[in-house]
Amino acid sequence: MSLQSWLQNSWLVQHTTSPEEIKNLLAISDRDLLACQVKQLPADWRCTIAYNAALQAATAALAAAGYRAARDNHHYRVIQSLEFTTAPGRKFIDTLDGFRKKRNVSSYDLAGAVSDKESDEMLKLATGLRVDVEKWIRATRPELFKPKV
Repeated sequence: MSLQSWLQNSWLVQHTTSPEEIKNLLAISDRDLLACQVKQLPADWRCTIAYNAALQAATAALAAAGYRAARDNHHYRVIQSLEFTTAPGRKFIDTLDGFRKKRNVSSYDLAGAVSDKESDEMLKLATGLRVDVEKWIRATRPELFKPKV
């Protein structure tokens, strides 16, 4: 499989990104990485915020590759697309996908379904992904970063 085959399956749509879009997606990720460290928030909220930080970083990588996820299974596709962008390995992707499922439960079905340890693990995953995505975009699409004046 490849992103091109995903496009043919209608799991993705072609997308032309811009430096502004990449900057905004990474800024959302950065904002959420800070917000999820507020210890007064319940663990499930901290985990959800950290998950969103990871999702926005992965969305930036997918956009830099020239795609965006179709509406159906959007979060799943964005996470799975990491295999073709930053390539963090199957274990990382599976762990992040597990947090996607846990976020769904804690957001819609059961408050308190996430432990402090799990929230901390999600923060660690999101922080690493955020760094890796920026490195990957800078290496593969440097034109998406405007020079600092």
